[in-house]
Amino acid sequence: MERGGAAALACTFRSSSPSQVSHWPPLLRSHRRPSAPPRAPHFLLPTAGRRCRYNSQKRFLDTSKGLKSFSLSTSSPFGRPGVSLNDEDLVKDKLLIDCGEEQDCVLDGIVALGKFDALHIGHRELAMHASKSGNPFLLSFVGMAEVLGWESRPPIVAHCDRKRVLSSWATYCRNVVPVEYQVEFSKVRYLTPHQFVEKLPADLRIKGVVAGENYRFGYKASGDAAELVKLCEEFGLSAFIVRSVMDTAKRSYNGATPAVNSSDKGQVSSSRVRHALSVGDMEYVSKLLGRKHRLVLTVSDYSLKERKNITIPKSCMLNMPPADGFYENCELFNGGYLGLCRVVINTETIDIEMKDESSLPPNPFQENQLGIEFG
Repeated sequence: MERGGAAALACTFRSSSPSQVSHWPPLLRSHRRPSAPPRAPHFLLPTAGRRCRYNSQKRFLDTSKGLKSFSLSTSSPFGRPGVSLNDEDLVKDKLLIDCGEEQDCVLDGIVALGKFDALHIGHRELAMHASKSGNPFLLSFVGMAEVLGWESRPPIVAHCDRKRVLSSWATYCRNVVPVEYQVEFSKVRYLTPHQFVEKLPADLRIKGVVAGENYRFGYKASGDAAELVKLCEEFGLSAFIVRSVMDTAKRSYNGATPAVNSSDKGQVSSSRVRHALSVGDMEYVSKLLGRKHRLVLTVSDYSLKERKNITIPKSCMLNMPPADGFYENCELFNGGYLGLCRVVINTETIDIEMKDESSLPPNPFQENQLGIEFG
């Protein structure tokens, strides 16, 4: 998954068809005591809400940090013996993307576990709890669609816009901006829950994890939140399980609340955000995200400016747009704030009309990107 500046981005996503919250303390909490046996999860009542290639093998490491030679055995996902690995293989098999060979980016930190595709208020809640116990990090799992054969679709948050969103969370996280690191899903797909948790202190040297109460992990999602707490206890990690942030807006369309997916229990979710975008309910989207949705567009040779109007092909969208239609009270950005506008999204183009012609600079495309926030 590419990350970086505007120069590295391309117009790759086309349009999809249209188709506050109470803060809760951790629900489960575990702290490792060396002399004590593993404890059962303790339930707390609420008081108020670079792409790396991988060869689909599980790897079992018998070594300690600092050794230059490694003793490794491998097995295939089906239990057949694998091939031996050398030091060069280990470098390629580092858990975190964009962290370097030492993998010390999250050293002594607290990592929130999840997919984090929408960066909605439920995800923000996890980062907030992580910040209470140490330096907050997000550990995002990417590449699931490719591995599992899911239909490709644009992200809810443009990859180049994620740092801006995370920066806005600092006020919820003790004035610390959470930092996100990514794990290629193919690297952990076949790990059992026990193997996955074992890798966290061994490879990343973190001191604790935060996850939602519906969090599933391990091969075929076989591990749940209670098992995460138990395994963290075993490997000397603190574990904080946080109650789901519920969707209090309870939107309905034509008198019926849509069934988002089989795991939906009324909590804020990325699926709900996608559904709200697909019907163009931007007020609802803002409630779920805790901010206005920003559509990021790259500038192409076919981008046009005429007086106070801008037209950009839909093929230049970097993330999911709202449904085709007319939107008022929008705001336009090109690195800085440009002004109020209204937007028409149609089959082929996105047409932007500024409220004030003078708010547009002579060349609004100089930053190579435009962002539209929907009111």
